[in-house]
This record gives sequence, structure tokens and C-alpha cells, in this order.
Amino acid sequence: MRHTISILVENKFGVLARIAGLFSGRGFNIETLNVGPMTDNKISRITATIIGDHDALDQAIKQVYKLVNVVDVTEFSTGQATERELVMIKVNASAGQRSEIMQVCDIFRAKIIDVAPETMNIEMTGNANKVQAFLNLIEPYGIVEMARTGNLALKRGGE
Repeated sequence: MRHTISILVENKFGVLARIAGLFSGRGFNIETLNVGPMTDNKISRITATIIGDHDALDQAIKQVYKLVNVVDVTEFSTGQATERELVMIKVNASAGQRSEIMQVCDIFRAKIIDVAPETMNIEMTGNANKVQAFLNLIEPYGIVEMARTGNLALKRGGE
């Protein structure tokens, strides 16, 4: 089962390694992992998408809480959070293909961020399903290179 977890941590050396080690040591596959500072640079948010059993995950979260430098842990249930990821791709784009690629970009609200004689760099954000649908339509043109952030999530509403 796929789980999205947000962990607020003090911005200290080795915290990410301890958290990743805890999950991998308990047999979880970390599908995506993002880390970034909050508005206060003393705190960072780790967003992890983890594959594993729900009961075992509850135990792992309890262990994460016990780690030094962990401020808060939130597991998001389905529909409880807004989730997005960013993908940047370099795609083959001959002169004859550019208008077709631009139409696909328009449909998905993707942005063309660089154009070269034979390639285009494109950025696109959305939930994982939207990103995958975009990639499925762009792939036939030939993806030269790709970078993908993985999942980011924030709790919905005023909670």
C-alpha cells in the first residue's frame, strides 16, 4: 500500500539519513523523498511516499517520533492532502513536431522553458496521475532526459 508522510525536523546534520535508514531497515520501499527548508531555516519538511503494510507503518512512525530532531510526523489519508510533483523533461522536437508538442503542453498546462534546434525542455506540475498521463503522451516524441521531484503534500483545509 502507498502512504504519504510529512515529517518536520530540525535542520541538523544526519537527520535525513537516520529517517531513511529507519524506514529501509524495517523493509519499506521509499518511492519518493523530498526535503526542503521551511520559512524558518531551522526547520525542514521531509515528504516521503512509502510502500508498505499499514500496521508496520504505524510502528515505524512511532519510531520516527522517538528520533532526535523530529518535530512532527503526519501521515496523510487518501483525500486528506493536496499533492503535487514537478517533472522536467528534455524531449526530441524537430521543427515539424513542435506544434504538436506545444498542443500537448497546453492541454496539461506545462511550460516550455528552453528551446534548442532539436530539443525542448518542458516543466509540468500536477498530481502523480496527471504527470504520468503527460509523460505517456510526450514519450513517443523521445524523452532525452528527465528529472522528477516525487510527491509533495500539504494537509487540506484549516487543520
